[in-house]
Amino acid sequence: MSERDSNIAKAQAYLKPLAAKGVLNRIGGQDSQGAGWFDSASPIDGTHLAKVARSDADEVDRAAKAAKAAFPAWRDMGGKERKAIMHAIADAIVARAEEIAFLECLDTGQALRFMSKAALRGAENFRYFADLAPSARDGKNLPSPTLMNVTTRLPIGPVGVITPWNTPFMLSTWKIAPALAAGCTVVHKPAELSPLTARLLCEIAEGAGLPPGVWNLVNGFGEDAGRALTEHPDIKAIAFVGESRTGSMIMRQGSETLKRVHFELGGKNPCIVFDDADLDRALDAAIFMIYSLNGERCTSSSRLLVQSNIHDAFVEKLAARVANLKVGHPLDPATEIGPLIAPEHLAKVCSYFDIAKADGARVHVGGQAIDGPGCYVQPTLFTGATNDMRIAQEEIFGPVLTVIPFHNEADAISKANGVEYGLTAYVWTNDLSRALRVNSQLEAGMMWVNSENVRHLPTPFGGVKASGMGRDGGDWSFEFYMEQKHIGFALGDHKIPRLGA
Repeated sequence: MSERDSNIAKAQAYLKPLAAKGVLNRIGGQDSQGAGWFDSASPIDGTHLAKVARSDADEVDRAAKAAKAAFPAWRDMGGKERKAIMHAIADAIVARAEEIAFLECLDTGQALRFMSKAALRGAENFRYFADLAPSARDGKNLPSPTLMNVTTRLPIGPVGVITPWNTPFMLSTWKIAPALAAGCTVVHKPAELSPLTARLLCEIAEGAGLPPGVWNLVNGFGEDAGRALTEHPDIKAIAFVGESRTGSMIMRQGSETLKRVHFELGGKNPCIVFDDADLDRALDAAIFMIYSLNGERCTSSSRLLVQSNIHDAFVEKLAARVANLKVGHPLDPATEIGPLIAPEHLAKVCSYFDIAKADGARVHVGGQAIDGPGCYVQPTLFTGATNDMRIAQEEIFGPVLTVIPFHNEADAISKANGVEYGLTAYVWTNDLSRALRVNSQLEAGMMWVNSENVRHLPTPFGGVKASGMGRDGGDWSFEFYMEQKHIGFALGDHKIPRLGA
């Protein structure tokens, strides 16, 4: 038996309990079916994976009330105790990392080479925020002549976390771990296209000692479960990862109850390659940042801006590498690109092939869906593009790269900023002064110089413009999940104004 076939057999064994019982909601430590079922299918071949509980407003109400009831005890638990529970969750994630990765491959079509690392990153997220839990409430001493002023932070209350279908396990841990460390309780709604590992994660957390009701899971669709969560008065904040259009909708829905919102949304991120860069490393990074994870990542460098005097030679090497990318079953260790998440998304990505040609761009490599079962598409490279074309302006969210030449530094900055998004940017140059100048003018929340996206958990993660609001990572996560409180202590008998005396 090949390693691919062995992995498929293991994945089916891991799936069996979920397929038999269904992917249930978890509310107040109890399983719940909700208002009915919907089906989850694999993007690999369209086969049925499991039935999934479908939540309505009543189910979400029960989950929000469970989170509210569990909040006082979790809030008042010492940071040291929360830290211990969160480290136990991380240990349990590591113990089940293969199961998580294999199910993620079946559910999302992401290649095993990436999902194995994503599962372990989920454990790292819990460990990092676990260690911050004891100091999460620490404040400042801000003395004045008459008062000793101190600050502290308190958890905001029950929060809603809505996560996407791309790398869902890792992104769920990224959002939920800091909420728990802060002392918040959670109602989690995963994307309906990728529900499997959210159920595992909730089971893992409770098995590791998380009290019932601290973490509640509701499956379903945005128009019913999602909306009920964003509008619920007991939910004090919504953390959302997904499309910019959906983020705007959530902001409107939450406005009636004055919810705090945190959005990590779309991107049309530039990778800028100057002629003095290490071109071999720039090529590796540019390919990795668009074709890894099937191109279904918010930080993908989907626009490649190349200085005109090196453009043709760089594109020649790029095209050869793109044509050599291995598309295949996500559980095959050799696979670099798996199927896209769903037929509807495949159709959206493929629609840009005709759009590109109609606008005058060249399909240099790829540009077709792959015949057969599943949501497979050829890795695609567009050249001859200009920055005003739809393929340069709109988030395609697939393994599709648009190359645009630029003439000089000012031209590169103008083209990089000439989109509605502002999540990340990547700059390749060996001129430090140029790197500093360019990065000071780029409209993006995060920038990497001579590097792909390498996350460091203490650093802020988030975008500007249509790419979102708020920051994740380190203490920035606590700024969202916690409220500042000021307390002033009089140092003596200072003069108090007397009225009506």
